[in-house]
Amino acid sequence: MKIVKDSDGNIIGCRHCGSRSIHKSGFVYRAESKKQQWLCTACGRKTLKPSILEESPFSGEKKESELLNIDELIEMRKKKYEQKTRSKEDRKLYNIKINMKGPIGICHFGDPHIDDDGTNIAEIYSLCNLINKTEGLFGGNLGDVQNNWIGRLSYLYGQQSTSAKESWRLTEHFVNQVEWLYLVAGNHDVWSGDGDPLEFIMRDHKGVYEQWGARLNLSFPNGRKVRINARHVFKGNSMWNTAHGVAKAAQMGWKDHILTCGHTHVSGYQVLKDPASGLISHALQVASFKMIDQYADKLGLDDKNIFNAPVTIIDPKYDDDDNRLITTIFNPYEGAEYLTYKRKKALG
Repeated sequence: MKIVKDSDGNIIGCRHCGSRSIHKSGFVYRAESKKQQWLCTACGRKTLKPSILEESPFSGEKKESELLNIDELIEMRKKKYEQKTRSKEDRKLYNIKINMKGPIGICHFGDPHIDDDGTNIAEIYSLCNLINKTEGLFGGNLGDVQNNWIGRLSYLYGQQSTSAKESWRLTEHFVNQVEWLYLVAGNHDVWSGDGDPLEFIMRDHKGVYEQWGARLNLSFPNGRKVRINARHVFKGNSMWNTAHGVAKAAQMGWKDHILTCGHTHVSGYQVLKDPASGLISHALQVASFKMIDQYADKLGLDDKNIFNAPVTIIDPKYDDDDNRLITTIFNPYEGAEYLTYKRKKALG
């Protein structure tokens, strides 16, 4: 027979017949409390207060536990889930108010890999200067800001001239050169784990920072709204179409004006129209600033880097089904010139 004890170590039994054959039988709820109920298998009766049949040979001083009791733990988990649900729902779409009239442009940076020996760092900083001096031009960053070799890949720091400490110095300096409209962390960035240094670097930026991807809803002074879906990568590959993943997302799911991603270090572009709404979507697969890549050479991957910082120009005076609402220009310098022309024409 199993001996049943209370929390003080006393042997307990049925208060009606004195049998030790009792076991827990649910709870009795009264007002805001609940009490353990016991069932005696000998007499079949229930009780909330079993008898002490044999006292414990000793009793010790009880100390406060560092753990929550089970009821408090369950309530805490409920609140944590509710908070995470609210946060996830709230972050599904970021509302961004554009405070300037006329057309604007977004220069979408493909994977910078700022610390890699094969990266054209001069081009990166040249584009930062271009964004800062061009009125109405904003920056977007599709992630993999640096190599961030960790774990079993740490040995790869021996194959580049930049140390891990120098890599983070370069990353911080580069990220702070531009007031990013968005920056989404890629797989190399999230390798840092929960203590995300990139999130810390972005703490004072007004733009959106998310891991993997973010959707933005740009609201213009005239009431026009334009949605941007920026991810490090969209699922799907095709040997015939380098923009397959992002184009598939536009065709089969996301009804956004601009969808853009990086990760694969290749360029691709498609324009699609939703027949139901007339919405025109621009799907951009953006290449990288890492121009010399030993990994690509090892696998025999072809050079498909056509553009790594395309500019999408948004003219909010046009409707969703008008092909003048968004103009995509692969060369960022040409894009900046065209944006300047458009703004001068619109604003006088």
